[in-house]
Amino acid sequence: MMTQTLNNNIKMPIIGLGTYTLAGRECERAILDALQVGYRSFDTAQMYRNEVYVGNAIKASGLRREDLFITTKLSSNMGYETTKKSIRSSLDSLQLDYIDLLLLHSPYSQAKDMYRAMEEFYTQGRIKALGISNFDTRVYLDFVKSVQIIPAVNQVQAHVFFQREVLQQTMQPYRTIVQAWSPFANGKKGFFSNQTLVAIGRKYNKTSAQVGLRYLIERGINVIPKSSKKERMIENLSIFDFALSAEDVAQIKKLDTNKSLFGWDV
Repeated sequence: MMTQTLNNNIKMPIIGLGTYTLAGRECERAILDALQVGYRSFDTAQMYRNEVYVGNAIKASGLRREDLFITTKLSSNMGYETTKKSIRSSLDSLQLDYIDLLLLHSPYSQAKDMYRAMEEFYTQGRIKALGISNFDTRVYLDFVKSVQIIPAVNQVQAHVFFQREVLQQTMQPYRTIVQAWSPFANGKKGFFSNQTLVAIGRKYNKTSAQVGLRYLIERGINVIPKSSKKERMIENLSIFDFALSAEDVAQIKKLDTNKSLFGWDV
């Protein structure tokens, strides 16, 4: 599995499995399937209400903890002490001694107090890397002025229709990596039948989904596509045996609208 080195020298798989909307036995089964086909990175969140199922699957897998990379996200606007309790709750639900990557799910009004609690757990070794989610360029630049530990990851909406070049360039001096949620744009704007992606994919015997993921990882963007279907998981992992040409990249760049496709994420 191809990895990225974060700004604290921790290695993170460049592709992981998103678990949004997965719950119960379906979630556990999906994670076990993903582990079987080669995934080692998994993304969850407190607001997904599935941390316990993620933890159950990890435990049932029998794999070594150090071979896995588990991400979760704090999901409420909390104070410093409440955040510490919330982190302990996630550790308990996941049945883990440590979390590989903990993110603030949104730029809450108390985000700086919450992050201070995250930094404390980081210094204790209970969290291996810290990050944020849904922070735009302006908010990111303000936030990094106030923290002791620069976020390793900013998980945001990113796909061929919203490519986040300005945000990525802004964060580059701080070595904060873009991680793309909804890298398929949730199928919006006819993602899977897009003529540009389909035509490029035909050259390499790949699908539009594989082309979209390949474009992001070639830019150094981490991806966490969600799927509960084993065949789709395999498809999404099968992106390391081809490379896009300069012409392909130029064509895909033209798809960028530089606008969110989700009304709540503006």
